[in-house]
Amino acid sequence: MAASSSIPPSTAVTSVVRKSLLLSTTFSFPASSLSPSTKLPQRHIQRLLLASSSASASTVPSDSKPAKKETVYFDGGAHYGDLLANLILGLTILWLPLTLAAVSRAFNLRYRFTNLRVTVISGLTGDDRSDFSYKVIKDVQVVPRFIGEWGDIIITLKDGTKVDLRSVPKFREIAKYCLSMADQPAVLKESGAKGF
Repeated sequence: MAASSSIPPSTAVTSVVRKSLLLSTTFSFPASSLSPSTKLPQRHIQRLLLASSSASASTVPSDSKPAKKETVYFDGGAHYGDLLANLILGLTILWLPLTLAAVSRAFNLRYRFTNLRVTVISGLTGDDRSDFSYKVIKDVQVVPRFIGEWGDIIITLKDGTKVDLRSVPKFREIAKYCLSMADQPAVLKESGAKGF
């Protein structure tokens, strides 16, 4: 086949040519737009897959470190107690805006702490995503909520940006984990409880 002959024989790469599915280009057009003698062509698509353990090993420098596997420490959303307390207090008209904010946090916000980075995913479809490494963390503060069941984590980055993570369950353990991964002393700055 012509696709496999384009690879120089000097490389020790094995090539595999696989035929892809036959793509039909028949569309439903109005009958007046095509004459009965017009026949649409059918195309065959071929994909060239290159595979060789010797070729891939030779392209990677020997002094490079193997990639770290990312392990998840915590993956979850806002604490359910935050939503429950705000729903109960939302029965009053005065607390209704805060209840709507808690419902929005519960359904549209996810936190993921791994051994490599912190990820905050928000938005209805999860389109708004913020990732940052532990190397850029300057300071971590916690603010307990309710009776300390959940809390807020305020992470200050080295460029001065403050990332506010609201209603995080196990917030003290997660904040200590962030400090340990950032090679900072594990002394948390904790302020008093600030409400719900």
